[in-house]
This record gives sequence, C-alpha cells and structure tokens, in this order.
Amino acid sequence: MRTGFGWRGIAMAVSVPLIWGTGLVFAKAAVDQFPPILLMALRFSLTALVMVWIVRLPRRHLPALALIALVGATIQYSLTFTGLAGLDASTAAFVLQLEVLLIVLLGGLFLKERVTGRKWAGIATAFAGLVVLAGEPRIMENPDAFLLVAGGAALWAVGQVMIRRLRGDIDGLAVTAWIAVFAAPQLFVMSFIFEEEQVNSLATAGWVVWASVVYLGLVMTALGYWMWNTLIRTHPVSAVAPFLLLFPVFSAAGGMVFLGETLTLQTALGSLVVLAGVGLVLVEPPADG
Repeated sequence: MRTGFGWRGIAMAVSVPLIWGTGLVFAKAAVDQFPPILLMALRFSLTALVMVWIVRLPRRHLPALALIALVGATIQYSLTFTGLAGLDASTAAFVLQLEVLLIVLLGGLFLKERVTGRKWAGIATAFAGLVVLAGEPRIMENPDAFLLVAGGAALWAVGQVMIRRLRGDIDGLAVTAWIAVFAAPQLFVMSFIFEEEQVNSLATAGWVVWASVVYLGLVMTALGYWMWNTLIRTHPVSAVAPFLLLFPVFSAAGGMVFLGETLTLQTALGSLVVLAGVGLVLVEPPADG
C-alpha cells in the first residue's frame, strides 16, 4: 500500500471534501422538498443506474458489499440526512468530523493501527468541542437532529473500516457502484416504512431540486466516492483522512453563500476546538533526526 501522494492523489484528496462539502449544501436545500430518506434513495438509484454498466460484477464480494451498504449507506444516510433537516449545513459538517476521529479509533481496534497518547488527547479535545457545539441555542432547540447526525457519523466510520477490510482485487469504482446498487432498494424500503408524502414531493419538485439530486447522485456519490474509495484502498486511512478537515470549511462557506446561513460565535468556537482535536489526531510531529 502506498503512503505518499503524487499530484494526482493530492488533487483527488482535495477534491473529495470540496465535492462533499458542496453536496451537503445542495442536500440541505433538497430536504426542504423531499423526505430525507427518499432523497437518498433517489441519489443512490441515479448512481447505480449510471455506474453498474461500467464495472464488473464482484461476485465473491457481494455479501460483504450488501452489508456495507446497509450499515455505511442505508442506515447511515437515513440518520445523517434526517438530522440535516434540523441543522444548518455548516453545523452538520462540523458534527460530521466525528467520522475522522472514529476512523482512527476503529482502525486501532479492528485494523491494528496504533493509537498514541497524542491521538487520545486529540479525541478528547474534539469531543469537548462537540459539547460546546451541542450547547449552541439553535442545536438545543433540536437536539435530536444533532444526535442523528452524530450517529450517522459513527456508522460512516464503521462502513469505511468494513471497506478497508475487503480482501482481493476490488477497486474503488466497483465498491462505489455496488454499494449504490444495494443501498438504493434498501433506502426505498426505509422511506416507505418511516416517511410520508413521497408521491406529492415527487410530483411538485422543481428543476432546481432535481438538479440537486443529479449533483448528489453523479458528482457527490459517483465521482466523490469513487475518488475516496480509490484513495482508502491504495493509501493508509491516516494519510487520507486529514484532507477531510477541509470538508466543514467548504460546507460553511457554501451554506453562508447559497443558503444565507450565519456562523454564531459559539458555533465558531466549538468548531475550532473540534478541528484542533482532529488536527492532534491526524497531524504527526516530525521524527527526530
């Protein structure tokens, strides 16, 4: 497994948080029209319909991919985007930094990666920042949304560890495509069970909302996850994850520009503490000598 990045790798690693951060802003706008789980079902359906024809069938990986889709896509996105409906895109993006911390923890538990004292200190710092965020008045008005997004972040981290544990020659393109194939019908079932007004939301959706679905399906998922899955299949997670620090920056900027969101002092303070903690976890000091 490679540990360094060439120019292509760096471009991919920076593009992922840009695409995902922008996608969170589009999704925030779209959940005003579609029930959140239905939106995710449409997203992954579009991804699957476009990608399934250009990748081979990974027969021996299908059971594992079905389970990854259930945990790391269906349940995870149901939680995350249901929570997003009650939070600003910028605030949700900072809460989602839990993903990075939990990848490190789970990597230590299941991938035998070493968790140093410095990393434990960073994890504690980041959780302190989340406590500050959780006390922000806008979040206190809807604590369930905060908990849903945090729960989604935890399951996303679990899903990434499951992807890392895949053995064999399956590549990032195939992982992305077949997770979408399995996740789409699972999400439609989840939407049928837990949501209402699906038919009306589809009938009354305008072109801007459908454009958001296209972005989520083709750019955020097909392109973004192809690059991400390629990176984590070919580089250590600890080398790739620091680039996700850019994710909330792009989301906050997009939320303020396109959605008219504001960044309160408490949100800014809590977010900085979270980022400081994540930085302690991911940025290793230079070796002596």
